[in-house]
Amino acid sequence: MFSVVSLQPNLNRLPLGIVRLKHIFRDTIQMPPIVSPQEAVAGVKDGDSIFFHSIAAHPLQIAQALTDREEDFTHLDIFHLLPEGPVPYADPKYKGKFFSNNHFIANATRKNVDKGYGSYIPQFLSEQPKLYYQKVIHPDWCFLNLSPPDKHGFCTFGVDVTMSLAAAKVSKNVIAQINPHMPRALGNASIHIEDIDMIVQVDDPLPEFVGSKPGETEKKIGKHLAEIIEDGATLQMGFGGIPDTVLDCLHNHKDLGVHTEMFAEGVIDLVEEGVITNKYKKFQPGFISATFVMGGKKMYNFLDDNPLVYMQESLITNDPRIISQNPKVTAINSAIEVDLTGQVCGDSIGLRMYSGVGGQRDFEAGAAMSEGGKPIITLPSITKRGQSRITSTLKEGAGVTCSRHTVHYICTEYGVVDIFGRNLHDRARLLISIAHPMHRERLAREASERWQTLIDWEKK
Repeated sequence: MFSVVSLQPNLNRLPLGIVRLKHIFRDTIQMPPIVSPQEAVAGVKDGDSIFFHSIAAHPLQIAQALTDREEDFTHLDIFHLLPEGPVPYADPKYKGKFFSNNHFIANATRKNVDKGYGSYIPQFLSEQPKLYYQKVIHPDWCFLNLSPPDKHGFCTFGVDVTMSLAAAKVSKNVIAQINPHMPRALGNASIHIEDIDMIVQVDDPLPEFVGSKPGETEKKIGKHLAEIIEDGATLQMGFGGIPDTVLDCLHNHKDLGVHTEMFAEGVIDLVEEGVITNKYKKFQPGFISATFVMGGKKMYNFLDDNPLVYMQESLITNDPRIISQNPKVTAINSAIEVDLTGQVCGDSIGLRMYSGVGGQRDFEAGAAMSEGGKPIITLPSITKRGQSRITSTLKEGAGVTCSRHTVHYICTEYGVVDIFGRNLHDRARLLISIAHPMHRERLAREASERWQTLIDWEKK
């Protein structure tokens, strides 16, 4: 297996791949054997553990070839972050033959987790590469989907670095689809072709992600958030209607920066307009810092061979100590529900696991430590069924992704409140004031009974 020289902060201005001197200035490159997808998985034995590259980098042809061997297996441990596109081994009909261990629960694997044929690994995204480096998880096989090698023999992890680089380093066998559709990512995001055991040549377009059109609720939330984002701020936000609306409201801002776990296509327009300059960032100034991306052809074209985008593992992007070096970090993360004391649930609906903690806690902590930082939790005030998402107590079994001791800003379509440093009575008043109007009176009554005092929510 190959060794990695991790880029430390004093090298963070270099938009290059991993530094491995043994691979530099070589006259010839020893290519690994080129095999079919079926040959690539022929050595997998019952009971083995497997890591799959994720997001749009999920290697479909290898995954399908492995699934086609299902009669040979009673149990394989599969590890992945968020596989998108077709995920053949995730079909519940296999009932645990391919047991999915999810760093973040994807749509394709949620049924497996619900039925007990898969599970969730609760770990901050900043710590997930450590699980591999420290061999808490030690895969027998690592299946990747990489950009073609450059003239020096370096392939890149493309749209997803996260813990994929760590998994490739420690896995016993590394096999990669080499795909001309995978954008070439710059940063700490490469592997040399000689460090791959076998390659499968494919010509597969990547899955594309198109966010749903923001509704009126998302637009209102986005406008509230845009109003508290300052010029010179460093942004972290994800994918979906609310982030898209926020980005669309920032065209008159100046000198914004981006340090995030992922970004979507709305960032590209702001870069082209000169709104995002990364001028005031302290960590990797001048660069967009990220660990994965989601989008379509526009995104893939933007990422490809772009020295402005510095891709690296989540061990770096999501480290709160690194995040906090940047000024005015404005971290925008979503929640499923928030109770009146400020506890945030972002990964489960009661006892049912739904998604994962991802980088929410990493960036909320980093923003809190940043000079002028604003950690923000957003959510619509009600569910599709009209139930309040500002609640007296979290549902039974709900996970606390951000504790009441760490939360600062909460935003719904009815406004933004800052509960940092507020006592429980004041928190209840503030949170009820941004709950849906049809639930405010009930929430105030329940809070008053709970604390044996009048909770007058009209007084912010």
